[in-house]
Amino acid sequence: MENVKTEQYLNSLLEKTYDAQRGYANAAEVTEHVQLKRWLAQQGARRTEFAAALAGEMKGMNENPKNDGSFAGDMHRGWMNIKAALSLNKDESVLEECLTGEKSAIEEYDQVLEHRGELPPTIVSVLEAQKDEIQATVNEVKTLEDFAHDHNL
Repeated sequence: MENVKTEQYLNSLLEKTYDAQRGYANAAEVTEHVQLKRWLAQQGARRTEFAAALAGEMKGMNENPKNDGSFAGDMHRGWMNIKAALSLNKDESVLEECLTGEKSAIEEYDQVLEHRGELPPTIVSVLEAQKDEIQATVNEVKTLEDFAHDHNL
């Protein structure tokens, strides 16, 4: 893969990672449930670590990492706030939006990893590890969402 494409793919993931970090921070502000607030904040912190790892790999390749999220991410967070404000089950709504974002991130990682043969092995390892952790988060969000639904949180 030529460096321009590598930079584009990784910057796309980096942008999505910044969006996820801000999304989790926003979700932590919206919820009133202390344990869920803590879990959401931890997820945001992990996405900050993901972004740092991606940016570090890019800098190691003499590429320029993006420093910000996307307009679409801003819109998603705005929608999350509106939905939570109007919902009788605020935490379930917040978790639904987190799930949507994480599923989208997995799709993006899959698209980049389709080109694994053209990427440096260190980047492939980082991307696979991050994708696996995001998948684990999806499974955890589903469990939390079911709990929130069952307990009207």
